[in-house]
Amino acid sequence: MRNETMLAKGGLLADTSPIMAIGSGLLVLAFVLFTIVDPEYANGLYSAAKNYIASDLAWYYVGVISCFLFFAIWLSLSRYGSIRLGKDHDRPEFSNFSWFSMLFGAGIGIGILFWSIAEPIYHFQSNPLITEDQQLTQEAAQVAMRISIFHWGLHGWALFSVIGLALAYFSYRKGLPLSIRSSLYPIFGERIYGPIGHIADLLAVFGTVFGIATSLGLGAQQMNAGLSYLLGIEVSSTNQVILIVAISIIATVSALTGVNKGIRILSELNMQLTALILVLFVVFGPTAYLLGAFFTNTGDYLLHAVELGLWVDPDPEGQWQGWWTIFYWGWWIAWAPFVGMFIARISKGRTVREFVLGVLIAPTLLSTFWITIFGNSAIFMELHSQGGVVEAVNNDITMALFKTIELMVANEWLTMVLAAICTVMLVTYFVTSADSATLVICTLISVGNEHPPARLRVFWGLAIGAVAAVLLYAGGLKALQTASIVAALPFSVIAIMATYGLLRSLQEEVNPCQSSVAEEAREIEAEADGALVPER
Repeated sequence: MRNETMLAKGGLLADTSPIMAIGSGLLVLAFVLFTIVDPEYANGLYSAAKNYIASDLAWYYVGVISCFLFFAIWLSLSRYGSIRLGKDHDRPEFSNFSWFSMLFGAGIGIGILFWSIAEPIYHFQSNPLITEDQQLTQEAAQVAMRISIFHWGLHGWALFSVIGLALAYFSYRKGLPLSIRSSLYPIFGERIYGPIGHIADLLAVFGTVFGIATSLGLGAQQMNAGLSYLLGIEVSSTNQVILIVAISIIATVSALTGVNKGIRILSELNMQLTALILVLFVVFGPTAYLLGAFFTNTGDYLLHAVELGLWVDPDPEGQWQGWWTIFYWGWWIAWAPFVGMFIARISKGRTVREFVLGVLIAPTLLSTFWITIFGNSAIFMELHSQGGVVEAVNNDITMALFKTIELMVANEWLTMVLAAICTVMLVTYFVTSADSATLVICTLISVGNEHPPARLRVFWGLAIGAVAAVLLYAGGLKALQTASIVAALPFSVIAIMATYGLLRSLQEEVNPCQSSVAEEAREIEAEADGALVPER
């Protein structure tokens, strides 16, 4: 295969692409240095770019994400749904529970633990869909839940499903490397093994490293808050760096064991802990209110999903959409190469329909239930009990989860148990995100090798932790978080081209009069070898 000629045969870079290995390392190092040398200047530069996107390109982000949702739904209902991601006789490598546990852990991870209470409480206080008179009322509560579920629901998962599907299809069905560049083959052909492919994969590495690094930084802050609540450990940058280092070492060990062992086992543990904490919230919280809110929120979200997905703030001075929706869409796009590749890696043997509906529906339902149980528990405290969550969120966002538990459960011992479970979940989701990202980065650098060299996994596993720790300590996490959103803009173009390439190849597959991507690849290789190519 052509990709094998790109790999170094010996030395430290053996079995990797020297261009990808050196280029990705220099790119990451350059951005880290630029950000920490003068965090204020870097943040100002990134923020200016982000503000431009929010004010002048909001329509683009809104349109692109909505188009991915419409395309994913159409694809699942189309005649292409029965095509298998692999040979016709291939069957899924993982059970549905393991598959869903891994894709949910990689796709959301620490983020939903961090925001499932804080975001609804922010929207409960103010958002452009309510008036000042409605703030902190039942009407505001319903709109807050609708917006929060919208940001974690179908639109983002549709993006992940399309990118993941394209990667899985071209790799397992067409025999191309499991790499972002392969999704561009129908457009560029063999040129994907040159600069065009390198740029696509480097953008994917950039988004993965800094997306994960900023998420790990936020997770470490909340983990530190949990340990402070449980054990009285001081909340400080030093302790957060120590947490990142310790967890990164564990994640590196997990990445060395591969998908079938460490990542799968931890992902299943995440799901079991998630089920446990949600049940405990329902049992010890306002049970009837929460279960009723789940059905209400689900219907309310589905009723308004298209409207919210196509809404662009008409107020040129309005900043809310840039702060929230556009930020989220940029964040989903920045994470798309990482999550898409990881989902593709664990989805060989599934059909197109099974893949798309599984990635769309199951995570959205769990996200809706999770945000409802956590978010409505907090809102119930404000509307029908003693309150205190709004104040906690406004004072220290990392304490929102633990303050809600404290207010919800009267028993001190039980409060500590629930807080301890949530802190353990932060650790396990932290590890799952880091080891999944490590595997994806190493696969990209080795041009599609699903079992990249161990030394590469060790290097990038520790490098991700180092980047997160350095940025957190230097005060550059916020700047890089903003930069990752800006980096989503060029990758959105690659995502659009990958979608076009996928559709074109699917059309060719069901039409026997047209050559498939794999057939074209074989013809080109045969021509390069001087062989005769049969006429079509």
